[in-house]
Amino acid sequence: MDTDDLEPLREEPKLKNLEEMSIEALHEYIAELEAEILRAREMIAEKESAHDVADSFFVKK
Repeated sequence: MDTDDLEPLREEPKLKNLEEMSIEALHEYIAELEAEILRAREMIAEKESAHDVADSFFVKK
């Protein structure tokens, strides 16, 4: 069995047309993106912490 068949297909995100956006809308868009980046960084930190806790249960020689 090919493991590639088990992976969900990822759709490429559709880019917004920035030309059509006002300056205010662009600022709002940037704020939304920064909030999403922060959320992703927080999730990375949580996962790294959980990984570190799991590693602490195993003795490394």
